[in-house]
Amino acid sequence: MAHLILAETTASISELKRDPMGTVEAGEGFPVAILNRNEPAFYCVPAKAYEALLDRLEDIELNAIADARKAQPIRKVKLDEL
Repeated sequence: MAHLILAETTASISELKRDPMGTVEAGEGFPVAILNRNEPAFYCVPAKAYEALLDRLEDIELNAIADARKAQPIRKVKLDEL
């Protein structure tokens, strides 16, 4: 059965156990697909890449909130009402 591997670099679980930091460094800042019996088991994502991913997700969520609020009607208020 074919499996989609979403990383340019792969390593086996044995390689990861033998040299964890070397496996991460092999990805040169990008995720490394960890294979178990030639099937992707998980992705080893460097901290900086993970932080960038979370920042991007937060931006997408905030944009969705802003777009939803933009669609709401504008209410005019006087300064005294604030």
